Amino acid sequence: MGSHCDIDDSSASFVKNPTIKFTKLFINGEFIDSISGKTFETIDPRTTETIARIAEGDKKDVDLAVKAARQAFDHGPWPRLPGSERARIMMKFADLIDENVEELASLDTIDAGKLYSMGKAVDIPQASCTLRYYAGAADKIHGQVLKMSREFHGYTLLEPIGVVGHIIPWNFPMGMFLLKISPALAAGCTMVVKPAEQTPLSALYCAHLAKLAGIPDGVLNVVTGFGPTAGAAISSHMDIDAVSFTGSPEVGRKVMQAAAASNLKVVSLELGGKSPLIIFDDVDVDMAAELAIFGILYNKGEICVASSRVYVQEGIYDELVKKLVEKAKAWVVGNPFDPKVQHGPQVDKKQFEKILSYIEHGKREGATLLTGGKPLGGKGYFIEPTIFSEVKEEMLIAQDEIFGPVMALAKFKTIEEAIERANSTRYGLAAGILTKDINVANTVSRSIRAGTIWINCYFAFDNDCPFGGYKMSGFGRDHGLEALHKYLQVKSVVTPLYNTPWL
Repeated sequence: MGSHCDIDDSSASFVKNPTIKFTKLFINGEFIDSISGKTFETIDPRTTETIARIAEGDKKDVDLAVKAARQAFDHGPWPRLPGSERARIMMKFADLIDENVEELASLDTIDAGKLYSMGKAVDIPQASCTLRYYAGAADKIHGQVLKMSREFHGYTLLEPIGVVGHIIPWNFPMGMFLLKISPALAAGCTMVVKPAEQTPLSALYCAHLAKLAGIPDGVLNVVTGFGPTAGAAISSHMDIDAVSFTGSPEVGRKVMQAAAASNLKVVSLELGGKSPLIIFDDVDVDMAAELAIFGILYNKGEICVASSRVYVQEGIYDELVKKLVEKAKAWVVGNPFDPKVQHGPQVDKKQFEKILSYIEHGKREGATLLTGGKPLGGKGYFIEPTIFSEVKEEMLIAQDEIFGPVMALAKFKTIEEAIERANSTRYGLAAGILTKDINVANTVSRSIRAGTIWINCYFAFDNDCPFGGYKMSGFGRDHGLEALHKYLQVKSVVTPLYNTPWL
Protein backbone atom coordinates (compact mmCIF):
# COMPACT_ATOMS: atom_id res chain seq x y z
CA MET A 1 0.00 0.00 0.00
CA GLY A 2 2.83 2.51 0.77
CA SER A 3 2.47 5.55 2.98
CA HIS A 4 -0.77 7.33 2.37
CA CYS A 5 -0.99 11.02 1.88
CA ASP A 6 -3.91 13.03 3.25
CA ILE A 7 -3.23 16.28 1.48
CA ASP A 8 -6.46 18.14 1.95
CA ASP A 9 -6.79 21.40 0.04
CA SER A 10 -9.35 22.70 2.49
CA SER A 11 -6.83 23.44 5.25
CA ALA A 12 -9.42 25.88 6.60
CA SER A 13 -11.37 22.84 7.79
CA PHE A 14 -8.69 22.41 10.47
CA VAL A 15 -7.19 25.79 11.35
CA LYS A 16 -7.51 29.12 9.68
CA ASN A 17 -4.25 30.32 8.14
CA PRO A 18 -2.86 33.11 10.29
CA THR A 19 -2.89 36.72 9.16
CA ILE A 20 0.69 37.83 8.55
CA LYS A 21 1.26 40.90 10.71
CA PHE A 22 5.03 41.40 10.62
CA THR A 23 7.14 41.32 7.45
CA LYS A 24 9.72 44.05 8.04
CA LEU A 25 13.10 44.13 9.77
CA PHE A 26 13.00 44.76 13.53
CA ILE A 27 15.77 47.22 14.45
CA ASN A 28 16.04 49.36 17.58
CA GLY A 29 12.50 48.53 18.66
CA GLU A 30 10.83 49.41 15.32
CA PHE A 31 9.66 47.48 12.26
CA ILE A 32 11.34 49.10 9.25
CA ASP A 33 11.86 48.40 5.55
CA SER A 34 15.27 47.25 4.36
CA ILE A 35 17.53 50.10 3.23
CA SER A 36 17.55 48.72 -0.34
CA GLY A 37 13.74 48.37 -0.29
CA LYS A 38 14.15 44.79 -1.53
CA THR A 39 11.89 41.96 -0.40
CA PHE A 40 11.84 38.18 -0.86
CA GLU A 41 9.07 35.59 -0.86
CA THR A 42 8.46 33.15 1.95
CA ILE A 43 6.80 30.03 0.54
CA ASP A 44 4.20 27.64 1.99
CA PRO A 45 5.70 24.14 1.46
CA ARG A 46 2.19 22.57 1.51
CA THR A 47 1.15 24.38 -1.65
CA THR A 48 4.40 25.97 -3.02
CA GLU A 49 2.52 29.30 -2.99
CA THR A 50 3.84 32.60 -1.61
CA ILE A 51 2.72 33.41 1.95
CA ALA A 52 4.12 36.93 2.12
CA ARG A 53 6.95 39.18 0.96
CA ILE A 54 9.57 39.81 3.65
CA ALA A 55 12.06 42.69 3.91
CA GLU A 56 15.43 41.55 2.57
CA GLY A 57 18.15 42.81 4.88
CA ASP A 58 21.79 42.88 3.79
CA LYS A 59 25.09 44.34 4.99
CA LYS A 60 23.77 47.91 5.43
CA ASP A 61 20.82 46.70 7.50
CA VAL A 62 23.10 44.52 9.63
CA ASP A 63 25.29 47.60 10.22
CA LEU A 64 22.23 49.52 11.39
CA ALA A 65 21.14 46.67 13.69
CA VAL A 66 24.65 46.29 15.15
CA LYS A 67 24.83 50.01 15.77
CA ALA A 68 21.55 49.81 17.73
CA ALA A 69 22.76 46.74 19.65
CA ARG A 70 26.11 48.39 20.43
CA GLN A 71 24.41 51.53 21.71
CA ALA A 72 22.06 49.42 23.85
CA PHE A 73 25.01 47.46 25.25
CA ASP A 74 27.41 50.35 25.87
CA HIS A 75 24.88 52.89 27.16
CA GLY A 76 21.51 51.19 27.63
CA PRO A 77 19.93 49.71 30.76
CA TRP A 78 19.83 46.00 29.84
CA PRO A 79 23.37 44.91 30.84
CA ARG A 80 23.21 47.18 33.91
CA LEU A 81 19.89 45.93 35.29
CA PRO A 82 19.98 43.63 38.30
CA GLY A 83 19.68 40.04 37.06
CA SER A 84 16.34 39.78 38.88
CA GLU A 85 14.94 42.63 36.77
CA ARG A 86 16.11 41.03 33.50
CA ALA A 87 14.48 37.84 34.78
CA ARG A 88 11.16 39.59 35.40
CA ILE A 89 11.04 40.95 31.84
CA MET A 90 12.07 37.58 30.37
CA MET A 91 9.30 35.86 32.37
CA LYS A 92 6.79 38.33 30.95
CA PHE A 93 8.12 37.60 27.46
CA ALA A 94 7.58 33.86 28.10
CA ASP A 95 4.01 34.51 29.27
CA LEU A 96 3.29 36.47 26.07
CA ILE A 97 4.61 33.56 23.98
CA ASP A 98 2.27 31.20 25.81
CA GLU A 99 -0.66 33.58 25.26
CA ASN A 100 0.08 33.64 21.51
CA VAL A 101 0.91 29.94 21.16
CA GLU A 102 -1.74 29.22 18.51
CA GLU A 103 -0.67 32.04 16.23
CA LEU A 104 3.03 31.21 16.62
CA ALA A 105 2.40 27.50 15.98
CA SER A 106 0.38 28.28 12.86
CA LEU A 107 3.13 30.59 11.54
CA ASP A 108 5.70 27.77 11.84
CA THR A 109 3.24 25.37 10.19
CA ILE A 110 2.68 27.48 7.07
CA ASP A 111 6.35 28.56 6.91
CA ALA A 112 8.15 25.29 7.71
CA GLY A 113 5.53 22.58 7.15
CA LYS A 114 5.67 21.66 10.85
CA LEU A 115 2.82 19.84 12.59
CA TYR A 116 0.47 22.39 14.13
CA SER A 117 -0.58 20.09 16.98
CA MET A 118 3.07 19.40 17.88
CA GLY A 119 3.99 23.10 17.70
CA LYS A 120 1.12 24.05 19.96
CA ALA A 121 1.53 21.22 22.48
CA VAL A 122 5.31 20.73 22.50
CA ASP A 123 7.63 22.98 20.49
CA ILE A 124 6.42 26.40 21.58
CA PRO A 125 5.66 25.55 25.24
CA GLN A 126 9.18 24.07 25.44
CA ALA A 127 10.61 27.23 23.86
CA SER A 128 8.94 29.45 26.46
CA CYS A 129 10.25 27.08 29.17
CA THR A 130 13.76 27.69 27.81
CA LEU A 131 13.21 31.43 28.27
CA ARG A 132 12.05 30.83 31.85
CA TYR A 133 15.00 28.54 32.58
CA TYR A 134 17.51 31.25 31.65
CA ALA A 135 15.42 33.93 33.33
CA GLY A 136 15.92 31.87 36.49
CA ALA A 137 19.68 31.95 35.94
CA ALA A 138 19.93 35.71 35.28
CA ASP A 139 20.42 36.62 38.95
CA LYS A 140 22.74 33.70 39.71
CA ILE A 141 25.75 34.70 37.62
CA HIS A 142 28.65 34.56 40.08
CA GLY A 143 32.40 34.78 39.80
CA GLN A 144 34.79 33.15 42.28
CA VAL A 145 37.06 34.29 45.05
CA LEU A 146 40.56 33.05 44.19
CA LYS A 147 42.93 31.58 46.77
CA MET A 148 46.09 33.37 45.65
CA SER A 149 49.50 31.97 46.60
CA ARG A 150 51.03 35.43 47.25
CA GLU A 151 49.80 38.51 49.10
CA PHE A 152 47.02 39.39 46.76
CA HIS A 153 43.25 39.29 46.93
CA GLY A 154 41.85 37.90 43.67
CA TYR A 155 38.38 37.29 42.33
CA THR A 156 36.66 36.79 39.00
CA LEU A 157 33.77 38.72 37.50
CA LEU A 158 31.48 37.24 34.86
CA GLU A 159 30.58 40.01 32.45
CA PRO A 160 28.32 39.89 29.36
CA ILE A 161 30.38 39.34 26.22
CA GLY A 162 28.72 42.24 24.34
CA VAL A 163 26.88 42.25 21.03
CA VAL A 164 26.01 38.74 19.82
CA GLY A 165 25.05 37.58 16.34
CA HIS A 166 22.70 34.57 16.14
CA ILE A 167 22.23 32.80 12.79
CA ILE A 168 19.45 30.24 13.17
CA PRO A 169 18.13 27.34 11.06
CA TRP A 170 14.68 26.63 9.64
CA ASN A 171 13.80 23.26 11.15
CA PHE A 172 12.59 24.53 14.57
CA PRO A 173 12.08 28.26 13.92
CA MET A 174 10.57 29.19 17.30
CA GLY A 175 12.57 26.69 19.33
CA MET A 176 15.92 27.71 17.85
CA PHE A 177 15.14 31.42 18.13
CA LEU A 178 14.52 31.13 21.88
CA LEU A 179 17.29 28.60 22.45
CA LYS A 180 19.78 31.16 21.09
CA ILE A 181 18.46 34.43 22.51
CA SER A 182 17.49 33.25 26.02
CA PRO A 183 20.96 32.66 27.54
CA ALA A 184 22.32 35.75 25.78
CA LEU A 185 19.50 37.88 27.24
CA ALA A 186 20.05 36.43 30.72
CA ALA A 187 23.77 37.24 30.49
CA GLY A 188 22.97 40.90 29.70
CA CYS A 189 24.04 40.82 26.06
CA THR A 190 22.40 42.63 23.15
CA MET A 191 21.95 40.88 19.84
CA VAL A 192 21.22 40.71 16.13
CA VAL A 193 19.32 37.62 14.99
CA LYS A 194 19.12 36.38 11.42
CA PRO A 195 16.35 33.79 11.09
CA ALA A 196 16.55 31.34 8.21
CA GLU A 197 15.24 32.88 4.99
CA GLN A 198 12.82 29.93 4.65
CA THR A 199 11.16 30.64 8.03
CA PRO A 200 11.22 34.30 9.07
CA LEU A 201 7.63 34.72 10.28
CA SER A 202 7.70 33.52 13.90
CA ALA A 203 10.98 35.35 14.64
CA LEU A 204 9.43 38.68 13.63
CA TYR A 205 6.33 37.94 15.71
CA CYS A 206 8.61 37.14 18.68
CA ALA A 207 10.41 40.47 18.26
CA HIS A 208 7.04 42.19 18.61
CA LEU A 209 6.31 40.20 21.80
CA ALA A 210 9.76 41.04 23.23
CA LYS A 211 8.98 44.73 22.83
CA LEU A 212 5.61 44.26 24.56
CA ALA A 213 7.35 42.44 27.42
CA GLY A 214 9.58 45.45 28.04
CA ILE A 215 12.89 44.39 26.50
CA PRO A 216 14.55 47.75 25.79
CA ASP A 217 15.00 49.01 22.22
CA GLY A 218 18.19 47.82 20.56
CA VAL A 219 18.61 44.75 22.78
CA LEU A 220 16.95 42.32 20.35
CA ASN A 221 17.15 43.09 16.62
CA VAL A 222 15.91 40.77 13.85
CA VAL A 223 17.32 41.09 10.33
CA THR A 224 15.62 38.82 7.79
CA GLY A 225 17.58 37.99 4.67
CA PHE A 226 19.92 35.48 3.08
CA GLY A 227 23.01 33.70 4.39
CA PRO A 228 25.52 34.94 1.81
CA THR A 229 24.53 38.59 2.45
CA ALA A 230 23.00 39.15 5.90
CA GLY A 231 24.57 36.05 7.49
CA ALA A 232 28.00 36.86 6.07
CA ALA A 233 27.70 40.47 7.29
CA ILE A 234 27.04 39.23 10.85
CA SER A 235 29.96 36.75 10.78
CA SER A 236 32.44 39.31 9.52
CA HIS A 237 31.20 42.35 11.48
CA MET A 238 33.93 44.19 13.37
CA ASP A 239 31.56 45.27 16.13
CA ILE A 240 29.94 41.90 16.94
CA ASP A 241 31.69 40.16 19.85
CA ALA A 242 30.38 36.60 19.45
CA VAL A 243 28.47 34.63 16.86
CA SER A 244 26.36 31.52 17.32
CA PHE A 245 25.40 29.45 14.28
CA THR A 246 23.34 26.30 13.75
CA GLY A 247 23.36 24.79 10.27
CA SER A 248 25.58 22.89 7.85
CA PRO A 249 29.35 22.28 8.22
CA GLU A 250 29.93 24.06 4.88
CA VAL A 251 28.37 27.29 6.17
CA GLY A 252 29.88 26.77 9.63
CA ARG A 253 33.32 26.86 8.02
CA LYS A 254 32.47 30.17 6.34
CA VAL A 255 31.22 31.65 9.64
CA MET A 256 34.45 30.63 11.37
CA GLN A 257 36.66 31.94 8.56
CA ALA A 258 34.80 35.27 8.56
CA ALA A 259 35.10 35.51 12.36
CA ALA A 260 38.83 34.85 12.15
CA ALA A 261 39.42 37.27 9.29
CA SER A 262 37.50 40.08 11.01
CA ASN A 263 37.86 40.68 14.76
CA LEU A 264 38.43 37.11 16.04
CA LYS A 265 34.95 37.06 17.55
CA VAL A 266 34.01 34.08 19.69
CA VAL A 267 32.25 31.39 17.65
CA SER A 268 29.94 28.54 18.63
CA LEU A 269 28.74 26.10 15.99
CA GLU A 270 26.20 23.28 15.89
CA LEU A 271 26.63 21.64 12.52
CA GLY A 272 24.34 18.68 12.23
CA GLY A 273 24.86 14.97 12.59
CA LYS A 274 24.55 11.45 11.29
CA SER A 275 23.45 9.94 14.55
CA PRO A 276 23.58 6.17 15.10
CA LEU A 277 20.91 4.24 16.99
CA ILE A 278 22.36 0.91 18.17
CA ILE A 279 19.78 -1.74 19.01
CA PHE A 280 21.01 -4.82 20.91
CA ASP A 281 19.10 -8.06 20.70
CA ASP A 282 18.06 -8.16 24.37
CA VAL A 283 15.54 -5.33 23.93
CA ASP A 284 11.78 -5.29 23.53
CA VAL A 285 11.37 -5.26 19.74
CA ASP A 286 8.15 -3.23 19.74
CA MET A 287 9.72 -0.49 21.89
CA ALA A 288 12.83 -0.49 19.68
CA ALA A 289 10.78 -0.20 16.48
CA GLU A 290 8.74 2.66 17.93
CA LEU A 291 11.84 4.62 19.02
CA ALA A 292 13.70 3.96 15.76
CA ILE A 293 10.83 5.09 13.52
CA PHE A 294 10.17 8.16 15.67
CA GLY A 295 13.92 8.89 15.69
CA ILE A 296 14.00 9.30 11.91
CA LEU A 297 10.49 10.51 11.02
CA TYR A 298 9.91 13.07 13.78
CA ASN A 299 9.71 16.54 12.18
CA LYS A 300 9.91 14.74 8.78
CA GLY A 301 13.58 13.91 9.42
CA GLU A 302 14.49 17.60 9.50
CA ILE A 303 16.30 17.36 12.84
CA CYS A 304 20.05 17.39 13.36
CA VAL A 305 19.96 14.46 15.82
CA ALA A 306 17.69 12.21 13.71
CA SER A 307 18.57 8.52 14.16
CA SER A 308 19.42 8.26 10.48
CA ARG A 309 21.73 5.23 10.89
CA VAL A 310 20.11 2.28 12.67
CA TYR A 311 22.34 -0.66 13.62
CA VAL A 312 20.48 -3.79 14.70
CA GLN A 313 22.06 -6.86 16.28
CA GLU A 314 21.53 -9.94 14.12
CA GLY A 315 19.37 -11.85 16.65
CA ILE A 316 16.38 -9.51 16.20
CA TYR A 317 17.24 -7.97 12.84
CA ASP A 318 14.60 -9.67 10.66
CA GLU A 319 11.77 -9.19 13.18
CA LEU A 320 12.65 -5.53 13.76
CA VAL A 321 12.98 -4.69 10.05
CA LYS A 322 9.53 -6.15 9.41
CA LYS A 323 8.03 -3.92 12.14
CA LEU A 324 9.88 -0.82 10.90
CA VAL A 325 8.54 -1.29 7.37
CA GLU A 326 4.98 -1.78 8.69
CA LYS A 327 5.24 1.39 10.78
CA ALA A 328 6.70 3.43 7.91
CA LYS A 329 3.88 2.32 5.59
CA ALA A 330 1.23 3.24 8.15
CA TRP A 331 2.77 6.67 8.84
CA VAL A 332 0.37 9.44 7.78
CA VAL A 333 1.86 12.16 5.58
CA GLY A 334 -0.25 15.20 4.73
CA ASN A 335 -1.56 18.60 5.73
CA PRO A 336 0.27 19.53 8.97
CA PHE A 337 -2.85 21.28 10.30
CA ASP A 338 -4.70 17.93 10.32
CA PRO A 339 -4.41 16.39 13.82
CA LYS A 340 -4.27 12.85 12.32
CA VAL A 341 -1.20 13.67 10.21
CA GLN A 342 2.22 12.65 11.57
CA HIS A 343 4.41 14.26 8.95
CA GLY A 344 4.09 17.43 6.85
CA PRO A 345 5.98 18.63 3.76
CA GLN A 346 9.74 19.18 3.66
CA VAL A 347 10.62 22.83 4.23
CA ASP A 348 11.25 23.94 0.62
CA LYS A 349 11.95 22.85 -2.95
CA LYS A 350 15.73 22.74 -2.45
CA GLN A 351 15.45 20.41 0.55
CA PHE A 352 12.82 18.28 -1.21
CA GLU A 353 15.08 17.80 -4.25
CA LYS A 354 18.16 17.14 -2.09
CA ILE A 355 16.39 14.33 -0.18
CA LEU A 356 15.12 12.73 -3.41
CA SER A 357 18.63 12.87 -4.90
CA TYR A 358 20.04 11.03 -1.86
CA ILE A 359 17.36 8.37 -2.27
CA GLU A 360 18.55 7.91 -5.88
CA HIS A 361 22.17 7.64 -4.63
CA GLY A 362 21.09 4.95 -2.20
CA LYS A 363 19.51 2.90 -4.97
CA ARG A 364 22.48 3.43 -7.29
CA GLU A 365 25.05 2.44 -4.66
CA GLY A 366 23.30 -0.88 -4.05
CA ALA A 367 21.35 -0.37 -0.83
CA THR A 368 18.00 -2.19 -0.73
CA LEU A 369 14.98 0.12 -0.77
CA LEU A 370 12.49 -1.55 1.60
CA THR A 371 9.77 1.10 1.48
CA GLY A 372 9.07 4.66 0.34
CA GLY A 373 11.47 6.61 -1.81
CA LYS A 374 8.99 8.72 -3.76
CA PRO A 375 7.32 12.13 -3.61
CA LEU A 376 3.68 12.15 -2.49
CA GLY A 377 0.69 14.11 -3.73
CA GLY A 378 0.38 16.38 -6.73
CA LYS A 379 1.69 19.55 -5.13
CA GLY A 380 3.76 20.53 -2.14
CA TYR A 381 7.04 19.05 -0.93
CA PHE A 382 5.85 15.74 0.53
CA ILE A 383 8.09 12.64 0.60
CA GLU A 384 7.24 9.08 1.64
CA PRO A 385 8.97 7.69 4.75
CA THR A 386 11.89 5.78 3.29
CA ILE A 387 13.93 2.84 4.63
CA PHE A 388 17.08 1.35 3.08
CA SER A 389 18.70 -1.86 4.30
CA GLU A 390 22.08 -3.47 3.47
CA VAL A 391 23.67 -0.05 3.92
CA LYS A 392 27.48 0.00 3.92
CA GLU A 393 29.54 2.69 5.68
CA GLU A 394 31.07 4.05 2.47
CA MET A 395 27.67 4.80 0.90
CA LEU A 396 26.63 8.46 0.69
CA ILE A 397 23.38 7.71 2.54
CA ALA A 398 25.48 6.46 5.48
CA GLN A 399 27.95 9.34 5.42
CA ASP A 400 25.99 12.51 4.57
CA GLU A 401 23.34 14.26 6.61
CA ILE A 402 20.23 13.94 4.42
CA PHE A 403 17.92 15.90 6.75
CA GLY A 404 14.85 14.04 5.61
CA PRO A 405 12.74 10.92 6.28
CA VAL A 406 15.39 8.42 5.13
CA MET A 407 16.62 5.61 7.40
CA ALA A 408 19.81 3.63 6.69
CA LEU A 409 19.64 0.16 8.27
CA ALA A 410 22.51 -2.23 8.90
CA LYS A 411 23.09 -5.47 10.84
CA PHE A 412 25.90 -6.09 13.36
CA LYS A 413 27.22 -9.03 15.41
CA THR A 414 29.41 -7.77 18.27
CA ILE A 415 29.62 -4.73 20.55
CA GLU A 416 33.03 -3.89 19.05
CA GLU A 417 31.59 -3.85 15.54
CA ALA A 418 28.67 -1.64 16.65
CA ILE A 419 31.04 0.89 18.26
CA GLU A 420 33.34 0.96 15.25
CA ARG A 421 30.46 1.49 12.82
CA ALA A 422 28.79 4.11 15.03
CA ASN A 423 32.03 6.13 15.06
CA SER A 424 32.67 5.79 11.30
CA THR A 425 31.32 9.26 10.54
CA ARG A 426 32.74 12.78 10.45
CA TYR A 427 29.86 13.88 12.71
CA GLY A 428 29.44 13.44 16.45
CA LEU A 429 26.24 15.07 17.63
CA ALA A 430 24.16 12.33 19.25
CA ALA A 431 23.65 8.59 19.50
CA GLY A 432 21.11 6.18 20.91
CA ILE A 433 21.69 2.83 22.62
CA LEU A 434 18.90 0.34 23.27
CA THR A 435 19.82 -2.51 25.64
CA LYS A 436 18.77 -4.04 28.96
CA ASP A 437 22.42 -4.68 29.92
CA ILE A 438 23.89 -1.85 31.99
CA ASN A 439 27.46 -2.96 31.23
CA VAL A 440 26.80 -2.76 27.49
CA ALA A 441 25.12 0.66 27.95
CA ASN A 442 28.09 1.97 29.97
CA THR A 443 30.74 0.62 27.59
CA VAL A 444 29.06 1.85 24.42
CA SER A 445 28.07 5.28 25.81
CA ARG A 446 31.68 5.93 26.79
CA SER A 447 33.01 4.65 23.46
CA ILE A 448 30.91 6.71 21.04
CA ARG A 449 32.36 10.11 20.22
CA ALA A 450 29.25 12.28 20.35
CA GLY A 451 27.94 15.12 22.50
CA THR A 452 24.71 13.43 23.67
CA ILE A 453 24.07 9.73 24.24
CA TRP A 454 20.50 8.55 24.88
CA ILE A 455 20.13 5.14 26.56
CA ASN A 456 16.72 3.46 26.08
CA CYS A 457 15.19 6.77 24.98
CA TYR A 458 15.59 9.25 22.12
CA PHE A 459 15.19 13.03 21.69
CA ALA A 460 15.39 13.33 25.50
CA PHE A 461 16.23 17.03 25.46
CA ASP A 462 16.06 19.15 28.57
CA ASN A 463 16.87 22.77 29.35
CA ASP A 464 19.35 21.60 31.99
CA CYS A 465 21.15 19.16 29.68
CA PRO A 466 23.97 20.66 27.52
CA PHE A 467 23.64 19.94 23.80
CA GLY A 468 26.33 20.13 21.14
CA GLY A 469 28.79 18.16 19.09
CA TYR A 470 32.10 16.40 18.77
CA LYS A 471 34.14 16.34 15.54
CA MET A 472 32.48 18.08 12.56
CA SER A 473 29.23 18.54 14.47
CA GLY A 474 30.85 21.67 15.87
CA PHE A 475 31.69 23.04 19.30
CA GLY A 476 30.06 25.07 22.05
CA ARG A 477 26.89 23.99 23.82
CA ASP A 478 23.26 25.05 23.75
CA HIS A 479 20.98 24.29 26.73
CA GLY A 480 22.25 24.07 30.29
CA LEU A 481 24.42 26.58 32.09
CA GLU A 482 27.18 25.92 29.54
CA ALA A 483 25.12 27.95 27.06
CA LEU A 484 24.89 30.88 29.49
CA HIS A 485 28.67 30.84 29.93
CA LYS A 486 29.14 31.17 26.14
CA TYR A 487 27.86 34.73 26.49
CA LEU A 488 29.97 35.69 29.53
CA GLN A 489 33.56 36.86 29.75
CA VAL A 490 35.73 35.95 32.74
CA LYS A 491 37.57 38.94 34.18
CA SER A 492 40.18 38.45 36.92
CA VAL A 493 40.59 41.28 39.42
CA VAL A 494 43.67 41.37 41.68
CA THR A 495 44.54 43.79 44.46
CA PRO A 496 47.52 43.70 46.90
CA LEU A 497 47.05 42.72 50.53
CA TYR A 498 49.13 44.48 53.22
CA ASN A 499 49.82 43.11 56.70
CA THR A 500 47.15 40.47 56.21
CA PRO A 501 46.88 37.89 59.03
CA TRP A 502 46.43 35.14 56.40
CA LEU A 503 46.39 34.59 52.67
